[in-house]
Amino acid sequence: MKPDMFRQPVPILVGLGFPVEVRGVMDAYRHLSEWPASSRDIAHSIALKACSAALRGEIEAETARGLFAAFAEKHDLLAPETNVIAASRLRRDKDPHVL
Repeated sequence: MKPDMFRQPVPILVGLGFPVEVRGVMDAYRHLSEWPASSRDIAHSIALKACSAALRGEIEAETARGLFAAFAEKHDLLAPETNVIAASRLRRDKDPHVL
């Protein structure tokens, strides 16, 4: 595994709710760099600085992952796990009254 890759990807929602797995520091840095300037806050700043430090080899990729995940959680970007989505669909298929 490359030193900038996460042990586990961070699943986030992009665009109109499309799930994407952020697999490494560079992916996280890219997402943070594309975040609208008007929506940037301290969580964004900390995560971006951590990713930048990880890319320079100053901190571990897993440290940057944790801060990126915290940023994503704060901004309601974390995607539900795929098995949760599948279970939800299965239940909806069996009972048409479930939304």
